[in-house]
Amino acid sequence: MPETKRTTVKRPAPIPSAVAELWELVLAYLKQETTEPLKSLGRVIGFGLAGSLAIGVGVVFFAIGGLRLLQAETDAFHGNWSFVPYVLMILLLLGMAGVVFRLGTRNKEPRA
Repeated sequence: MPETKRTTVKRPAPIPSAVAELWELVLAYLKQETTEPLKSLGRVIGFGLAGSLAIGVGVVFFAIGGLRLLQAETDAFHGNWSFVPYVLMILLLLGMAGVVFRLGTRNKEPRA
């Protein structure tokens, strides 16, 4: 008589072990979909803050240097006109802020 191979049918896991397996799967999915993107987001935010700080310091140095240039190197702003360099630098900084704001809020057209 020839031997017949018995195929064993895998029985489903009991309910408690299936629930435990599902819980582990859900936890692994949540870690993958939340913590890893948050780590990369934190890196981007860190670089953004560092860049903002560097630009802010640069603008302050630019304003102080421009003010000193207008006060020391020009002979037109003496006496009653000593306030003019301050007004000019304020207007220049407001203009620069306006350009940056305009560039940041413009509508970007989709490329064809």
